[in-house]
Amino acid sequence: MTMESRRDVFQGIADPTRREILALLTKEAQNVNAIADQFSMTRQAVSLHVKILNECGLIAISQQGRERICELQSQKLAEVDRWLAPFRKTWEDRFSRLDKLLATDQDSIPTQTKPKRHGK
Repeated sequence: MTMESRRDVFQGIADPTRREILALLTKEAQNVNAIADQFSMTRQAVSLHVKILNECGLIAISQQGRERICELQSQKLAEVDRWLAPFRKTWEDRFSRLDKLLATDQDSIPTQTKPKRHGK
């Protein structure tokens, strides 16, 4: 079994640094050095994160001259979206019920009058 077949999208997004790298790549493709400049860790450490993201299929790396250009492969994040869908539905239902409850509570609260000031 190759290393690539053992990694999935969830391993890629499990690490906060890798999530930050993905966020950087949503703006534009970047070379590994430009990515490494954004972090207070060694270029070697950033390269390892980039390698893992590539193995997970979250980024593609292309060679342009001497540079390795990293580009986001956002379609792979659809796996995460599909996995989150039932949770999203649950939370949307709960928030909807809460909105209704708060609306009914607001209707039942009498309007407050301004407190009377006692003169000096």
